[in-house]
Amino acid sequence: MGDGKQGGTMVEIPKLPGGLMGQSEQNPIAVVQAKFKEVEHKFKGWLAKQSLPVEAAVVTATSAAQGAAIGAFMGTLTGDTSSLITPPPNAAGLNPEAMASLKQAQAFAGGPLVQARNIAVMTGVNAGISCVMRRLRGKEDVQSSMVAAFGSGAIFTLVSGMGGPNQAANALTSGLFFALVQGGIFQLGQKFSQPPVEDVYYAKTRSMLSNLGLQNYEKNFKKGLLNDITLPLLTDSALKDVNIPPGPRLLILAHVDSNPELKERRRGSR
Repeated sequence: MGDGKQGGTMVEIPKLPGGLMGQSEQNPIAVVQAKFKEVEHKFKGWLAKQSLPVEAAVVTATSAAQGAAIGAFMGTLTGDTSSLITPPPNAAGLNPEAMASLKQAQAFAGGPLVQARNIAVMTGVNAGISCVMRRLRGKEDVQSSMVAAFGSGAIFTLVSGMGGPNQAANALTSGLFFALVQGGIFQLGQKFSQPPVEDVYYAKTRSMLSNLGLQNYEKNFKKGLLNDITLPLLTDSALKDVNIPPGPRLLILAHVDSNPELKERRRGSR
């Protein structure tokens, strides 16, 4: 009763108790979330079938629209303070660095329309280049991320008016800055999203202990360096050496003896 099926996608919608005639009521927030996920799933499926130009154009447009909404909201909160940042009477005598700083301050102090334009350009270009790089290279890595960030930073500088008298040089500098920051963030995210190296060698061991309800003994396996490679070789004495009680030892050995893959690996090691 709680499943909605459209286009082959099953979405479970949580229900709330207290409906009429003892029936449960659907959570309206969950209904909206389920519908949104269905639309998102269909949209991504359609987009994956399109050619590169079409996909890049759609991704750029949707990301730019999201960026514009964010920029307009930010501009509404801060208000148009660009009028407060006006060049002094002797602006013609200012050095180029001072004028560039003034332009930068004005770019971030505009009203909703200015902020919407600036953020839309930055997010749209970044998403579009990322899409093209992913399709051409077949993967999404730090190089693709840095190229996209460079392009978005350079274009953002030119459109927002931050370029100053030497727009090409400032666009290049901003692009490099954006690329370095994006590359650092990407590498940091990769580092924290990947499991520790030792956990890779305990994946099957952890799964076995979890299935047997013995996950509390994972630390014993790690202490004795009993990992996935040693699973087929487990003996009662080896488990006893890492302080695993008799009952869990019997369950673990029975699992190893009944597992076809482990039994085959045990034969191969003899």
